[in-house]
Amino acid sequence: MTGRDDRSGGAPPLTLLYVPADRPDRVAKALASAADVVLVDLEDAVAPARKDEARAHAVALLDDAAAARGVQVRINHPATPWHADDVAALAGLPLAVGARVPKVESADEVRVLAAALPGRALHLLVESALGVERAFELTTASPQVASLGLGEADLRSDLRVDDEAGLAWARSRVVVAARAAGLPSPAMSAYTHVRDLDGLAASCRVGRALGFCGRTAIHPRQLDTIRDAFLPTPDEVDRAREVVERVGDAAASGTGVVALADGTFLDVAMVERARTVLALAAQHPAG
Repeated sequence: MTGRDDRSGGAPPLTLLYVPADRPDRVAKALASAADVVLVDLEDAVAPARKDEARAHAVALLDDAAAARGVQVRINHPATPWHADDVAALAGLPLAVGARVPKVESADEVRVLAAALPGRALHLLVESALGVERAFELTTASPQVASLGLGEADLRSDLRVDDEAGLAWARSRVVVAARAAGLPSPAMSAYTHVRDLDGLAASCRVGRALGFCGRTAIHPRQLDTIRDAFLPTPDEVDRAREVVERVGDAAASGTGVVALADGTFLDVAMVERARTVLALAAQHPAG
């Protein structure tokens, strides 16, 4: 156990589907899709001339639908002329609708938004070198912060890197910051080559090894690949179940070290990871 408050709230969503708010037909399809969370986008996916129209569509569509499933609205940054109207519109939606907050760099920015949207979950995206450097500070700025993630397209530009290897440290930094704050393991940023499902799967494996859990998608065809990549395998579930059972037996007998059937010795403290695997499998049953 750690000294922090754990705000992770169980197993995180595995699939988060972006959809532009100015396309109500696509929003409706996304809400009916298999995605665990629908990310209704008022920001990058919407042209400046259509911001007001997109916001009106989001309010009309989400007022009734949002309570039935996971929904977040990605608002525009405070430096833009649309931010205040986005926040006002979001304030009128059910509290079940989270705020997805792009390009966060300042804890004060988080606190101001939390005050404007009391009781609403804030899902922060860091998309710059400064945001990455301040990742832990941002997560602890308000108890309303519910998740932390990377916006990798902007980050690549800011870091001046073209290869995924250049993102490795930033990815690990965000994973560490989220878990240190007691938040869920972050979801990966979207994979933009929507037809390359093999590449998506390979990229997900890299992210999973770094500690990510789940991924945002920009097309429904990506959802199954993402879910399959992050779901624990049957062998992993069996092993986790064995760990939990053996640790329970060890705790009852006062033993501090557990020997698994394969000969691995496991400290009792490692049971938290096994419980996470079981929670993930239970919350996202295969098939």
